[in-house]
Amino acid sequence: MNVVVGLLIFLAVVFLIAVLMGLRIVQEYERGIVFRLGRVRSEIKGPGLNVIVPFVDRLVKVNMQVVTMGVPAQEGITRDNVTLRVDAVVYFRVIDPLKAIVNVQNYLFATSQVAQTSLRSVIGQSDLDDVLSNREAINAQLKAIIDALTEAPWGIKIDLVEVKDVQLPETMKRSMSRQAEAERERRARIIAAEGELQASQKLTEAAVAMSENPGALQLRLLQTVVEVAAEKNSTLVMPFPVEMLRFFETAAQNAAAKIK
Repeated sequence: MNVVVGLLIFLAVVFLIAVLMGLRIVQEYERGIVFRLGRVRSEIKGPGLNVIVPFVDRLVKVNMQVVTMGVPAQEGITRDNVTLRVDAVVYFRVIDPLKAIVNVQNYLFATSQVAQTSLRSVIGQSDLDDVLSNREAINAQLKAIIDALTEAPWGIKIDLVEVKDVQLPETMKRSMSRQAEAERERRARIIAAEGELQASQKLTEAAVAMSENPGALQLRLLQTVVEVAAEKNSTLVMPFPVEMLRFFETAAQNAAAKIK
């Protein structure tokens, strides 16, 4: 009798252990893939408590969250023969956990390798100006290339690709600095020339107006005298007024006429 009771207790304990071994908890952000004797089952386990057959089934959990992966700096030669080092960041997520587990050995490593090779390929197909100034087009091109290689076969969806940093050779940096300085100097000369042109036009208009009204010229002369006189450490030499010379000339002519 004692042997039977002991056997029943042993079987109950074994059954309880087997049941506990068959329980698996899947988190809300995970999905479970079940392999039964090495063969994958089409049913995907959702979040919560799931039951599998102990020693027969194996549950593999797949994270469905968005993964942020940095792409190491890749060195490449642009279409206009400039050597660059460019790094990027890729945001992706698993949309088909079955493909992500069965079709590729390590989807994280595989996606990283695809991103690196795609980055080098895009660098080789782009000009330096595009890489530096047209980042949105480069990002969109990278996203399209990586997504085409990962979504259908591996169940990986690329959400976003961003180029982070572009490293230029020192010689190229110096050349671009000289070019930018020359461009700034050209613009400064153009602005100065335009200012001189506008000033000459205004001076011409002022000269025409003063020639029509000699009194305006004298008023301007007096205004200049006031402005110069404000400087205490300056010596002012006044020209003799032309009108006064004309007055004396007219007076002399009138006197000579009377004498005659």
